[in-house]
Amino acid sequence: MIKEGEKVVLVDPRGKRYLVTVQDRDFHTDLGILKLEEIIGKEYGESIKSHKGHEFKILKPRIVDYLDKMKRGPQIVHPKDAALIVAYAGISPGDFIVEAGVGSGALTLFLANIVGSQGKIVSYEIREDFAKLAWENIKWAGFDDRVTIKLKDIYEGIDEENVDHVILDLPQPERVVEHAAKALKPGGFFVAYTPCANQVIRLREKLREFKDVFMKPRTIDVVIFEQEVKKECMRPTTTILAHTGYITFARKV
Repeated sequence: MIKEGEKVVLVDPRGKRYLVTVQDRDFHTDLGILKLEEIIGKEYGESIKSHKGHEFKILKPRIVDYLDKMKRGPQIVHPKDAALIVAYAGISPGDFIVEAGVGSGALTLFLANIVGSQGKIVSYEIREDFAKLAWENIKWAGFDDRVTIKLKDIYEGIDEENVDHVILDLPQPERVVEHAAKALKPGGFFVAYTPCANQVIRLREKLREFKDVFMKPRTIDVVIFEQEVKKECMRPTTTILAHTGYITFARKV
């Protein structure tokens, strides 16, 4: 049963989604006005109608809804890349993560959803405006119980110890390799998201200096080919989500 103050997703007849907080107010759409208090006491999967008679389905929000509707500032790490970071580093509920370059907080939300309420994320960010925006998104999504944002330059060092993963979205990740080697648990992953190949080359050169600390690194690039499915033809869409960034993984031994 849905209570006042909860967040829900409303889906209109066209499939357009709205992420709203259930409270005593009107919500205006181009298909009419919805009285959000009518959601109180309903179950997910039920509907409410606008004053124009259009039916809106009520769904439970998932992380994809928060990522779609969050406030944007700097360029985000896309879900396709975030998903491979989680998969290749084996990120699990209860993990302790240090990340840096929080930006708008999209990757932070994705990771916070994975580590759960028993996990912990400490996010380093040097820009106060980015930290403020990310924290707004984190609180809005309900992950402020497991995330801390630290206004500090991670190039100067990592305060935390016994960390499961160090995940970076920074221009010079090679400057964090030595700090990560000290902070990570054995078996923990160092992960760097970098848009440009020259950044990868610099990082891999630095990792070679620590070949006794980190296993042989791997670098991947993720491309998505969404399919256009019609009765007469199935083929890749003409718009492809191609290169967004290289992801480099190195595991501490």
